[in-house]
Amino acid sequence: GYGVYQVEPDECERCVLDALSVGYRMIDTAQAYLNEEAVGNAWKKSGVSRDEIFLVSKVWHSNYGEGQTMKSIDESLRKLQTDYIDLMLLHQPYCDRYGAYRDLQKAYKAGKIRAIGVSNFFPDHLIDLASNMEITPMVNQMETHVFNQQHETRKFMDEFGTKLMAWAPLAEGQNELFTNPTLTQIGKKYGKTAAQVALRWLLQSDVIIIPKTVHKERMQENLNLFDFELDAEDMQAIDNLDTTHSLFLDHHSGETTKQFMEWRAVVKPTE
Repeated sequence: GYGVYQVEPDECERCVLDALSVGYRMIDTAQAYLNEEAVGNAWKKSGVSRDEIFLVSKVWHSNYGEGQTMKSIDESLRKLQTDYIDLMLLHQPYCDRYGAYRDLQKAYKAGKIRAIGVSNFFPDHLIDLASNMEITPMVNQMETHVFNQQHETRKFMDEFGTKLMAWAPLAEGQNELFTNPTLTQIGKKYGKTAAQVALRWLLQSDVIIIPKTVHKERMQENLNLFDFELDAEDMQAIDNLDTTHSLFLDHHSGETTKQFMEWRAVVKPTE
């Protein structure tokens, strides 16, 4: 898949058209990315039929709550110019996530959404929600890459049959991922870049990936993962890169929670 986090609306339409033209069929956006309309415009212009495209979006926590979440889903449908969204997630584990998830369930039953899930839900949040809802989350989108492999979270996700989707699958280039000696060395064996090795490791670990780039040649490179396979030794070497820590933020800290309360303002509640 192709992700459009931090892609400006003006540039997003061009990027999604490029992504579809090189062969991507899953596009990941969100209310808080402020570019759902650009994604809608792009797929409409692309000439690719709707049933070939898998659209993912996320509800921001300013739109959480029964009734409010449904209004925001309808607004996302309007912006994306479609009568259904393939996968809709709750973006953050804050505010009235229970009321919001009940609306996801209703939208799923009504056919407005084909699959429902969550994002950034660690085991404590996931177990609590999944144990109290009729439909367990089908997907949990988490920061997942070679340096933060989410093994602990995955154990609990597996109990509920929840699939892992990786945000920042290339760690946004942090920890010098693109020149990492382990990834580079393995890449030489296959004629691949460190980035391609990191993405291939995720695929072979049964993780859904949505790398983001605004460069068409990089889109092609990130898609060119299906003509090689990492062996058990390669996989183990990459497993050993895990630090078990986020490179970006700690969803359990008070400071992060305070930030997210302020970041509600990113998206005005749908009226």
